[in-house]
Amino acid sequence: MSAHPTSAHPTSAHPAPEPQQLSLLQGFPATARPASGPPLAADRPVARVLIESSLPHLDRPFDYSVPAELDEDAQPGVRVRVKFSGQELGGYILDRVEESDAGQPLVPLHKVVSPVAVLTTALQELAGRVAARYAGTVSDVLRVAIPPRVVKVEKELADAEPAGPPAADHDLSGSGWTAYRNGAAFLRHLASGGSPRAALSSLQGFGPDGWPRLIADAVAAVRASGRGAVVVVPDYRDLDRVQAALEDILPADDVARLTADDGQSPRYRNYLRILKGSAGVAVGTRSAAYAPVQNLGLVVCWDDGDDLHTEQRSPYAHTREVLLLRAEQEGAACLLAGHARSTEVQRLVDAGWAMPVEAERTVLRRTVPRVLNTADSFEQERDPLARLARLPGAAWRTAKEALERGPVLVQVARAGYAPSLACETCREPARCPSCQGPLAIAGSAAVPQCRWCSTPAPEWRCGHCNGTRLRRGAAGVLRTAEELGRAFPGKAVVTSSGQNVKATVPDACALVVATVGAEPVAPGGYAAALLLDGDSLLRRENLRAGEDAVRRWFNAAALVRPFTEGGIVVITADDTAAVGALLRWDPAGYAQRELGLRAELQLPPAVRVAAVTGGSTAVGHFTASATKLLAAEGVELRVAGPAPLLQTARTENEDVRTLLFIPYAQAATVTRVLRAAKAAGAAKRTEDPVQLRLDGVDVL
Repeated sequence: MSAHPTSAHPTSAHPAPEPQQLSLLQGFPATARPASGPPLAADRPVARVLIESSLPHLDRPFDYSVPAELDEDAQPGVRVRVKFSGQELGGYILDRVEESDAGQPLVPLHKVVSPVAVLTTALQELAGRVAARYAGTVSDVLRVAIPPRVVKVEKELADAEPAGPPAADHDLSGSGWTAYRNGAAFLRHLASGGSPRAALSSLQGFGPDGWPRLIADAVAAVRASGRGAVVVVPDYRDLDRVQAALEDILPADDVARLTADDGQSPRYRNYLRILKGSAGVAVGTRSAAYAPVQNLGLVVCWDDGDDLHTEQRSPYAHTREVLLLRAEQEGAACLLAGHARSTEVQRLVDAGWAMPVEAERTVLRRTVPRVLNTADSFEQERDPLARLARLPGAAWRTAKEALERGPVLVQVARAGYAPSLACETCREPARCPSCQGPLAIAGSAAVPQCRWCSTPAPEWRCGHCNGTRLRRGAAGVLRTAEELGRAFPGKAVVTSSGQNVKATVPDACALVVATVGAEPVAPGGYAAALLLDGDSLLRRENLRAGEDAVRRWFNAAALVRPFTEGGIVVITADDTAAVGALLRWDPAGYAQRELGLRAELQLPPAVRVAAVTGGSTAVGHFTASATKLLAAEGVELRVAGPAPLLQTARTENEDVRTLLFIPYAQAATVTRVLRAAKAAGAAKRTEDPVQLRLDGVDVL
């Protein structure tokens, strides 16, 4: 039932709503006001408007009357301004209808902000699906999906004409897809107008046959069938590479780039080009998943395990899930690609939803580098001290030999110089005297400084043994570069980390020291790669520590030349299942093993998980209310918590977190109930709000 906008709950008021407002929120009409205002539109005089508000109980359409003077511009999908509970708020017209069921006179639309219908019917449906899956609000989803308005851009593109599909003149017979099992069939299916679903395990990360060209070939195939495509990558470096590969095959005007890093005007300009049909391919970061591509035929997600694919604002949607929902909604093909394979993608493969596209072992041996582990029994016999050295003898010899042939990549786990310090005497971690944060050193002659509050600690004293001398607990990328510069005199050392991430490096003979995820690309590939600090990555207190370490190792190893050209990768981690996956170059096998263990323990992604975070009282009330509603529908969940977020002394209303483990068969019911419970709590405003987050990768 549509509610009267002037009687709905105010969006910024903190006191509890009056009885009249509460009765309206429960579906009972409030007292009608006298009818007055300008003449209304003759045809469909009622506009259903979604108000831009993050309040869960306002996540529904509100009816407004359409004045005759706004009739032409007030079409579904346009931005409007409306009066709502004494305020002027933005919103989108969802539909125009003949009558309202509010049971009282309606407030007229205040203003049509722009006549451009930026909210399409397909996007409206997708936003509703994403909000339902993550128990969020449609308004929050649209805030990510639709760029802010730029007036001058609308004027520039007012007369733009839609473009037809590009000519299918690109020969795909020699594509790199032919090296993969099921690869050629996947391209043929796309080009013929089909909608296959595939999980690609790409081998190379550089050169003409690297993964950007594979994605470009898939897009070219779907464009040959007259359909559009959406490609989403984690960051701007991947975006630049994919865009260049696409523009090598397709007309530059057919490719539109969508990323907030480019600024509001370029992003909005490309959004409107896609909306009008002037561009048939959208490529970008997270928000590009919602691009209004016409006649969508393919969605692509590269490296879905990267945490940059997770939206950092409510409802915390993941790009992969958005694209899966969109592919299902619009009947499009789906390509989930990466050097490694996430457990979520492996679940889709095991269920038969996606087809694995992998290279045969004979092709793999010719394409990937040789992998050597300094912790195996053979290397331990040759170098008994290898476990104690940060750069074992085998790694040093490999780097020395490879530096004569090209660049050498050195992957380290931490940025900075010495990111953690400890007492020289008792080995207790060094803490800031002001806030108890960890101390670090930014350079060889720098003063110890707190990583949390940046307070210098030149006269630090250990609180445990009263010692005054510090030792490095770990070496960062700058310290590693300094040590390697001394170990290999005369060789250039390049660093890539933090705010100084490099996209590419030349093929010169140099050491390239990079933190995980910041590895530059060498056009001809690295002669060798040294993967240091592997044990640190595996020891992270996270359910996905092993999976994430494997993904980062494969991403770095894929930048190295094939073994037939002398490429070699040296890893210094202990001999574990994760290391074994890299040695065998078997990311799918590791993902399948991890998924099997998670299924046995009923942990994500074998089940879904909802995290309820907030004050202990509010979390307790919310959990009790939700479980009671679920019990009425015959659903019982496994509940863990509440547990304090920080290991500190318990207080009366400390921040806690409760986890709800949700079987997939019951997920739709549970998310609906959680969404309703959150909306009811927000409408009552009787207690502190809670944060509800589904499928967060960092909660376990």
